[in-house]
Amino acid sequence: METVTMDLSLAELRRGARAVPVESVDRARLAAARRRLDTAQRRWLDAAGFDAAAGTFCLLPDAQGRAARVLAGVDADEPLWAFGALAHALPEGNYTLAEEGVLAERELAALGWALGAYRYVRYRAPKRAPARLLLPKTMLAALTPLVDAAARVRDLVNTPTEDLGPEQLADAVLALAKEHGAKTRAFVGEQLLQAGFPTIHAVGRASHRPPRLVELAWGDPKHPRLVLVGKGVCFDSGGLDLKTSEGMRWMKKDMGGAAHALALAGLVMQARLPVCLTLLVPAVENAVAGNALRPGEVIRTRAGHTVEVDNTDAEGRLILCDALAYAAEQQPDLIVDFATLTGAARVALGPDLPALFANRDDLADAVLAAARAVRDPLWRLPLWRPYRKLLESYLADFANAGSSRHAGAITAALYLERFVPETTPWLHVDVYAWNDADRPGRPKGGEAQGLRAFFRFLEERYAR
Repeated sequence: METVTMDLSLAELRRGARAVPVESVDRARLAAARRRLDTAQRRWLDAAGFDAAAGTFCLLPDAQGRAARVLAGVDADEPLWAFGALAHALPEGNYTLAEEGVLAERELAALGWALGAYRYVRYRAPKRAPARLLLPKTMLAALTPLVDAAARVRDLVNTPTEDLGPEQLADAVLALAKEHGAKTRAFVGEQLLQAGFPTIHAVGRASHRPPRLVELAWGDPKHPRLVLVGKGVCFDSGGLDLKTSEGMRWMKKDMGGAAHALALAGLVMQARLPVCLTLLVPAVENAVAGNALRPGEVIRTRAGHTVEVDNTDAEGRLILCDALAYAAEQQPDLIVDFATLTGAARVALGPDLPALFANRDDLADAVLAAARAVRDPLWRLPLWRPYRKLLESYLADFANAGSSRHAGAITAALYLERFVPETTPWLHVDVYAWNDADRPGRPKGGEAQGLRAFFRFLEERYAR
């Protein structure tokens, strides 16, 4: 896997550097902003017809015709995306945040600038460099890890399957481990059966690229143990329960959960949080061949439960259940898993709201508070245990799916919950990891969702 996209949109503001100030303004306070301009600039503003509508901007010249100031129309209630389009809308050059402006959360505005500057460049050269925002050293230091982590998720999710199969996804974990001095090991192909990961093997056995489970370990064993788990289905054909062509088109992104877990692990290690970290990535391709997993098969999982395969397209929960069982064996302080698990979560919450499930109310409350603080939304759905009956099987302990189309995100989470002991704190995130279309700060393609929220939560939970 190639290195993540380098962020060229943020740099340190040094003394004496020339940069054009960008002032955020809304319609209610446009008159106050006008009073700070000279007569020629006010005439220019009038000629441009700038009315401070959100998403618009006006570049103002000085007496020599050079760029002197930018007025950017914003919605003050949406600071994160207020400057999301400016890195590619403004001319190339250096800009800085004006002292004046309606946005109270300047750091969020700068983050949105950088997130909007992202372009995936592996197969196509960018048309231009982004405009660069110069920031104070402390603000730059706080934002750079978050921007890099978001780019890591986006790069991984955007990469087509021929260049990001199970082996390449494992290589991304190995590269992260090397970067932070962590240890790794992997169980590949038939080794999965020997080591006790039968469901991971069953899902991935039909691909010409062997399935695997990659494990990263970092930190002091004396510290609380944190386990991050990410669904790594590098392509999902649906298996013998084959998807339609439309349903299969974007299934390179079905490893978005692994991308999130990997990026979050990187943030944890870079911040040197006092935890004993384990990252687990079950990496497979759900393919079709003569030895493919068949509907109606029964698998005895690592945890000893027997599972009837009702649907081979409900494969993510199968690879996760062995990983979760293995995580629980480590008796961790906390398990967090990320997965692009169900379309039902998208029907319920749409593309921008990841579904959060938790087996502790205090855990859910803490994560949601962190999400609100950093403007990285999540929405809790219930582990409504009466719905377990929707996964009943007539010949196994339970099935991986059922005939009912009701509560699909909840039943998937309930399936996973069976592999986590009640005494183990656990959080599950059903994430889309994708932007369907270009929006300010959110270019079409892979997306990091809930990543900053969880990092803030972990920082607070494991504060030094």
